[in-house]
Amino acid sequence: MASPPTASASASEAAESGRRSAPGPIDVPSPRDHLHHLLDRRDTPRVVHVEGTTMQRQRGEAAGDAGAAAAAKPEVKLVTGDGGYVLEDVPHVCDYLPDLPTYSNPLQDNPAYSVVKQYFVNPDDTVCQKAIVHKDGPRGNHFRRAGPRQRVFFESDEVHACIVTCGGLCPGLNTVIREIGGYRGFYACNTIDLSPKSVNDIHKRGGTVLGTSRGGHDTMKIVDSIQDRGINQVYVIGGDGTQRGAGVIFEEIRRRGLKVAVAGIPKTIDNDIPVIDRSFGFDTAVEEAQRAINAAHVEAGSAENGIGLVKLMGRHSGFIAHYATLASRDVDCCLIPESPFYLEGEGGLFRYLEKRLKENGHMVIVVAEGAGQKLINETKESMGKDASGNSILLDVGLWLSQKIKEHFKKIKTTINLKYIDPTYMIRAIPSNASDNVYCTLLAHSVVHGAMAGYTGFTVGQVNGRHCYIPFYRITEKQNKVSITDRMWARLLSSTNQPSFLSKKDVEDAKMEEERASKFFDGPPPNPKVEDKVASNGKAVK
Repeated sequence: MASPPTASASASEAAESGRRSAPGPIDVPSPRDHLHHLLDRRDTPRVVHVEGTTMQRQRGEAAGDAGAAAAAKPEVKLVTGDGGYVLEDVPHVCDYLPDLPTYSNPLQDNPAYSVVKQYFVNPDDTVCQKAIVHKDGPRGNHFRRAGPRQRVFFESDEVHACIVTCGGLCPGLNTVIREIGGYRGFYACNTIDLSPKSVNDIHKRGGTVLGTSRGGHDTMKIVDSIQDRGINQVYVIGGDGTQRGAGVIFEEIRRRGLKVAVAGIPKTIDNDIPVIDRSFGFDTAVEEAQRAINAAHVEAGSAENGIGLVKLMGRHSGFIAHYATLASRDVDCCLIPESPFYLEGEGGLFRYLEKRLKENGHMVIVVAEGAGQKLINETKESMGKDASGNSILLDVGLWLSQKIKEHFKKIKTTINLKYIDPTYMIRAIPSNASDNVYCTLLAHSVVHGAMAGYTGFTVGQVNGRHCYIPFYRITEKQNKVSITDRMWARLLSSTNQPSFLSKKDVEDAKMEEERASKFFDGPPPNPKVEDKVASNGKAVK
């Protein structure tokens, strides 16, 4: 039975064993062998559950064709302990290359950290997903804490890392690139060599010095390119679709048995990635959105029956519009995708606009780009999809502007409406101080994880602590504004707008959020393998 190529194998041998034209069988450890390996590692608690296509193969079973990695269900590594403790662990290169050597972390000789009381992270440290638990309730889900380990699996001189940025622009991209030191770039000739000098001041610029693209994901070509270029650390910066693609790349790398760490840094200006506290660039986006709202307020207040309408980012999640509205206190109505609204009739938007103009003489409306799409689709055709497979949204700002003008013309009331769309101005600006610090810490954390041999993970902040999260946890569902919690109630109190929701709508929203909460807070369902550790340290069934 052929063994997977090791780090010492020649490039031609590795390529020969990994190419789609000759996908040799891989010797994969059984779940019990995997458990014993985990028990030998000092950073593993008591109970291990393993679920997934790869780790369930018995020793010596063929790996299958080259497309298996793309179609395989992600492996789930669960470690459980007392009091309902569950660790959703991330993969490690030793899971499929068990005899790799380790090295002392070179940071131990760095004089800058000599004053730190405990610089290296305890391998048993984990981060709790839920900050609030009931006295008698389970401790809940945890993730492996991020940070430098005392032993690493890559020597500094042997690291050949690549960084790829995908999707739309977002403040903070260059800071992440700088501190780490579109998929199309993997198999094109448009790579850029990064050095400390070349990235010295890129954090002061907006956009990304690497360029970005949508689509273009070909797993086999990408992994072929990784092999051909001798890359052993891959850092992927992008949203949920990009992270999903990174997970597929990781599965193929594991199938080929390559010593390559694949790590993600979640990027979405909309803050729609679940589990993590927030995504980088979000604070900057909210801060910059204030400028547009302030301008709209000045315009509206300077005219009789003035209406300032601002469209902000938020395809499926209205966090930017939500937080910018709360921060501004000048907004009279905020419309987001999570809270459907209607135009006509009692309790509708038009009645509220009439009332507000009569009381105040002017008003400001903030609308997220994904709001009201069902209403627009009743009168306009769909625009299709972009290269990433996302639906191209119709412009709710222009549509709503026209509808408001038509309504007030019908009731013979003169208005002065100014429409502001700051989307591309917000996307392109450099990150603010808060996001710069956050991006720096994310970049440091992801490098520490890759150097420690972890792979197939995304780095993120959970309850204020950085941790390593399996790819599947951040791609299962989008993070959305909860319209039944206190933060949305605070917004309604601030704007005095109607909720636009019937009693049934509220009940349906509560049921959906309870279902989503159970889905995210509990461990993945029905692990197929359960191994327990007896008091003598031996694994038992």
